[in-house]
Amino acid sequence: MMKIEHIGIAVKSLSEAVKVYEQAIGLKVAGYDEIDEQGVRVAMLDIGESRIELLEPTRPDSPIEKFMTKRGEGIHHIAVRVDNIEQALERLKTAGVRLIDEKPKRGAHNTRIAFVHPASTHGVLMELVEHEE
Repeated sequence: MMKIEHIGIAVKSLSEAVKVYEQAIGLKVAGYDEIDEQGVRVAMLDIGESRIELLEPTRPDSPIEKFMTKRGEGIHHIAVRVDNIEQALERLKTAGVRLIDEKPKRGAHNTRIAFVHPASTHGVLMELVEHEE
């Protein structure tokens, strides 16, 4: 089963973005996390069956900081939930899809993640997400 897990949005200030999403839009933060390896703090907000993931860089070499330097704040990626991330990566690799991550790494909120290069997905950075049981 696959579904949209979340949409990642790069922001300069997590606290300022959370104010807008909670106070103006009416969503609620489901949780915060920080992933040191990726240099990012995240806030997850539930919206229907999916979530919005607000991403704030914690250091200058963070992929989110690099993204915002080039493009500014905005949609960073679309995440798709998969049941078995290794099988999904192997299927994509066999199909000739360019991967950023050939092996899963730790993601926010006890998940395993891997990114698919936007050159293979028509300009969209795609993240695969597997939830740990």
